[in-house]
Amino acid sequence: MKGKRYTEEFKREAVKQVIERGYSVADVAQRLGTTAHSLYAWLKKYGEPKPILIVCSY
Repeated sequence: MKGKRYTEEFKREAVKQVIERGYSVADVAQRLGTTAHSLYAWLKKYGEPKPILIVCSY
């Protein structure tokens, strides 16, 4: 049996609560009825992109 499915909008809003509003992952996961594990995965997917280092040689 598979777990509950969440919409992309739901996931992005959960990520926003952690990144922009400063709530803890555990707090957001508990309030939204999901797991911290899922929320960490959503943060990885929808969170702020990591900077890319570009090295140029002349």
